[in-house]
Amino acid sequence: MLFVVAWPMLAEADETALRRLRAQYHPGEAALIGPHITLVFGAAADEETRLRKALADLASRRPFWFMLDRLVRHDLAPPSRAAYLFAMPADGAAELVDLHETLNPVPGPGPFEPHITVGLFDHAAAAEQVARIVQRQHLPMHGRVEELALLRRDGDALETVQTIRLGQ
Repeated sequence: MLFVVAWPMLAEADETALRRLRAQYHPGEAALIGPHITLVFGAAADEETRLRKALADLASRRPFWFMLDRLVRHDLAPPSRAAYLFAMPADGAAELVDLHETLNPVPGPGPFEPHITVGLFDHAAAAEQVARIVQRQHLPMHGRVEELALLRRDGDALETVQTIRLGQ
């Protein structure tokens, strides 16, 4: 499976906080990949050529700032009582949506909401409790998107296929 991610550049304290939160609340993914914003979710291997070209075409776009200003809980469908916790941007969200739409010519089942996954919790109440604490202690976080990457995931292995810097 192929993924395209935006690598956020954050202040050192914010990067450290996100990495620690992800290590505590989303350890499987945190060990595989650091904080990121996924723009293409699980594309088929035969999409690689198209995605490489699309990324190359995006290289001329300007880097942009974003601000993570809120945490949102996303409850999984019953019978699960689990929930994800996402850090959502205000500033920069429109640019991320535009990148997503450019890279995904066929719309997905729902609207794209750019986010950085903070954690996956067994119970929605636990996610809500962590959200209140994190929101008070760590938000807002300001960052910049300067780099996009095409990644290939094979089981527990993640390989960088292509990286582009915006503004090149």
